[in-house]
Amino acid sequence: MGFARAFGVMVYRQLKRFVKARGRLVMTLAQPIIWIVFFGVGMGSVFSFSNPVAESFIKQVFGGLDYMTYLTTGVVGMTVFLGSFISGITVLWDKQFGFLKETLVAPAPRSAIILGRSFGDTLVVLLQAAIIALVAKAVAPSINLAGLPAALAYGLILGMGLASAGIVISLRMTTPESFQVVMNFVMMPLMFLSGVFYPLDRLPLWAKAIATANPLTYAVDGVRYWLTGASAYGPLKDLVILSAISAVFIALSVWEFRRATLD
Repeated sequence: MGFARAFGVMVYRQLKRFVKARGRLVMTLAQPIIWIVFFGVGMGSVFSFSNPVAESFIKQVFGGLDYMTYLTTGVVGMTVFLGSFISGITVLWDKQFGFLKETLVAPAPRSAIILGRSFGDTLVVLLQAAIIALVAKAVAPSINLAGLPAALAYGLILGMGLASAGIVISLRMTTPESFQVVMNFVMMPLMFLSGVFYPLDRLPLWAKAIATANPLTYAVDGVRYWLTGASAYGPLKDLVILSAISAVFIALSVWEFRRATLD
């Protein structure tokens, strides 16, 4: 089996798996919507002032945006982050049900198998991010949905990188429970140190260092730029750094899967 066919089969398999698990869509969308509805409404009221001077100052803090717009555009990027990273746990399920062994002995390039798997999972989370963007538009009308395709391009790069990172971790795990422990330990700090909920320019140096190495930081900034025009780093810098970090994760996943055994 050639590279293109193996890649296509794995993409189709991940998409079909998602269609059959409709509850997964609901559960994956629930958390971002909760952040928008409860956290956004609550914090949005805190940063809302009738005084024009105070209102202007708050918008300067959030890059010229009101807080609801700032948050919701960040949550679009966060949706890709959560969904793509969590998708790595499906490798552990495939270990338990024997599908992983079948892919390891299949007459197809292992790189095509793992890249097709990552791309299929990324397409799923991009659909979820698009839905969240529509929800965000309902509560933050200033969002420009004409920039959504470009914003989702940043999500595609992030999704490929994070899905690959999740696969690397899951290949070294033995149970879904152990993956969930690592997932929670990694995801929560990266989520809060990414610019989703607040600007990063006033953080202490140690937190800024983590945020600088965090791929979600550049994905969120890129998504926010294309949906609102506001950016802390610039879309080109976001694209270059995000692509470089994701390329490292993708290369690691291919290398790790190639050396995987049937044990």
